Parts: sequence; structure tokens; C-alpha cells
Amino acid sequence: MVRIGFEIHVQLKTDSKLFCSCSTRFLDAEPNTNVCPVCTAQPGSKPEGINEEVLRKAVQVALALNCKIKTEPLRFLRKHYFYPDLPNNYQRTSEPFAVEGELNGVRIREIHIEEDPGRYELRDGTVDYNRAGVPLIEIVTEPDMHSVEEAREFLKHLRAVLDYLDVILYPQIGFRVDANVSIEGGERVEIKNINTIHGVVKALRYEISRHKRMLQMGKEIKRETRHWDEVRGVTVTLREKETAEDYRYMVDPDIPPYHIDPALIEELRAKMPELPFQKKERLMEQYGIDESTAWTLVLDKELGNLFEALAKSVGAKNAASFCTNLRGELNYRGIYLSEVPRRERLEKLAKLYFSGQITKPVYIEYMRKILDDPSFEPQAQEQLSDDEIREIARQIIEGNAAAVSDYKRGEKKAINYLVGQIVARTKGRADPKRAIQILREELERA
Repeated sequence: MVRIGFEIHVQLKTDSKLFCSCSTRFLDAEPNTNVCPVCTAQPGSKPEGINEEVLRKAVQVALALNCKIKTEPLRFLRKHYFYPDLPNNYQRTSEPFAVEGELNGVRIREIHIEEDPGRYELRDGTVDYNRAGVPLIEIVTEPDMHSVEEAREFLKHLRAVLDYLDVILYPQIGFRVDANVSIEGGERVEIKNINTIHGVVKALRYEISRHKRMLQMGKEIKRETRHWDEVRGVTVTLREKETAEDYRYMVDPDIPPYHIDPALIEELRAKMPELPFQKKERLMEQYGIDESTAWTLVLDKELGNLFEALAKSVGAKNAASFCTNLRGELNYRGIYLSEVPRRERLEKLAKLYFSGQITKPVYIEYMRKILDDPSFEPQAQEQLSDDEIREIARQIIEGNAAAVSDYKRGEKKAINYLVGQIVARTKGRADPKRAIQILREELERA
């Protein structure tokens, strides 16, 4: 049996770092400019105290994941390890402040608050400390997932919850995942720092297959930490798996214990926004859509918002059809709707199509162009009249004697080929439904 668990690191959306006032915007700045003595661990520097906004967002996430939040004093620990991106040679990480949660059938063991290290470029040996001290939460699950598909669904639901709460610092990055995987007869292996859900899926598939091959060959699966090589599509050994003792945890003497006020917990609980499962239920009741379609819409926050905007102008059924097609195109590109620039073009496209100003082939072509080209602007297209379609249909019939013969012998699928010829000839300006009807009329006369 396969067992999968996750340790998920989420950079929190705050203006300043966890223990100093430096900006968190490490992607937007020149290397080593958003730094100070605290986040670069200069001799004599001390943390300035816990960023209150970090606590608020961390508690929000814990509540959304149905966790029990501890109200006893919260201590920060020093987790010691040595790497160029860690200026202190230890990482500050809290004791679990939330435990015993659940999401999509997966138990949440605990949630911690910690500081991010810097960014070490192994290829050129440079270090950028702009990221050092950026606030993280680490969400630790139980090993409750037993297939790659279950793991993917859990991560999609978690990403949706975090998006609805608006707590991710850089949505285009999302979160980093350490995946723990084992199969019966072997030890647990950790795969470090996977940056996308698609990457997690590929890494798990590879690692599960590797475990099965090793056991079939009578080899031992050792407990270790491995790295996911995205380019080669393989995992490679990093080191033997550490234990808690290896990190030499100790209470940080520079950070007093912090008490999470029960009043703060209740305030945030009362202000909790609509979450994905709640929105799913509301869309089903309000718009009469089925559960599968509702989940498709709500697991991408912006897609759900687009659906509701379109439902007002083109109707719920048409809006659901449009957004389902769009979800397929987004999945193909491995992106969320929030990553598409000038999203108002999609609403314009839906209105053009459902008002009959463009044909379905043009609608699909335009949708793909909007996703791939930020400068593309959809426009209404003049459609051919029935007489113009009829003339082209006659030409297609005359030039495709074999297909016409197949059709007359009862091979009705031959008409699909002929309709395709009309669509190609007219560059999508012929409505396919009208083209089929007119083509059938002309085939009966031929």
C-alpha cells in the first residue's frame, strides 16, 4: 500500500518579514537590498519581535483547515543546520500552534510558523538574502493519501483555500512541498522542495515506481532525503534522512513566548471569507449546476468569480460551459486564471460567442490566443450567409468525390470530414450547425 504525506511551506503575504521591518518582496528587488542586520544575522543583532500580521494570517489558515489552535504560550525554537542561505546557521521555527485539522479527507497533524532562508544559487555560488526572514507557515499532514490522484486533489483543495484567504505572498509561486512517500515493505523517503502541483505528481509517480522496482529486485529502500530533478524527471539522493536530534533544537532565548489571544481567534473566525466548499454548495443551489462542475469552478478562485460574472449576462448554463472549456485550456498550460493578464477579454469573448457574433471554431481559437498572447483582442467576425455557405458546400462536394461516395453508402461519419473542409475553407466564418444542415441538403441533391 502506498502512503503519502506532505510538509507544505507557504510564504505569507505580509509587507515586512517575520522578525524585522524589511520588505518581503524578494522577487522584485535587486539581490541583497531588502536586508538589515537582523535578517542577515550580523553580530549583536536581535529579532525585533513577532510580526503581528503573520500571526493573524497563520491563525486564519488554521481555522480554515479546521485545526485546534493552542492558546498556551507559543515558543520559538532554533533549528540548527549549515547551508550558505542560512545566515544564522539556524532557522527560527515555532512549536506547533495548531493541530488536528482536516481538509478533503486528509488529517492536518500540525502547523508551524517559521522564517524562510535566503536563496542559494548552486550553479554560480551566489546567495541572495532578500528572502531570508520572509514569514512561512509549514503545514504538516498525516500520511493519509494512498495514490498520486488523492495527493493531487488534496493540494488543489489546499491551494484553493489559501487563494480564498488571500495569504500567499506570490500566487504565481504558490507553495513549496516536501513529499514523504513509502510503500509496504520499504522505508519512508522524503522528496524536497517541489515547487508546483504538477511537479509533485511527476515526482510521486517516479518515486513510487522506483520503490516498486527496488522491492521486486530484492533491494532495500533506505530512509533518505531526495531531490526532484525537474529537467531529468528523476529523484536523486541528497542525504540520509535527518532526525529531530540532528537539528539540535533549542528554545530561542531572544524571542519571548507569545500568547495567541482567544479573542483574536474568535475575531478572525467571525471574519472568515467564503471558502471553496461553501462556495461549491452555494453555486449548486443558486445556479442549479452539478457538483462536479461546481468543484471545477471553485477550485480556481478567479474562475469561480468569472462564472458568476458571466452568469448574469449569458446565463448559468452557458457560463458553466465556457468556464469548463477554459479550465481545460488552463490545465493544459499548467496555470491558474489569476496568471492570465487582462482577464476582461475572456468575458468579452463569452459575450461575442453566446450572442452569435463568432462561431465555435473562432471562439476556441480566440480563447487560446487570449491565454497565449497578452496583446490579442477578440473581435466580432462577419459570418457567411446561407447562400455563401451553400456555394462553398457545392464546391467541397465536387472536389471530394470519395467522401461523398462514402456518405451515400451509409458512412455518415464522412460528413464530418466534409464539414471540416467547409470550416477550414471559411476560416471559421461558417456556423458549423448551419454548415451541416446545408451540406446534407446538397448531398441529397448530388
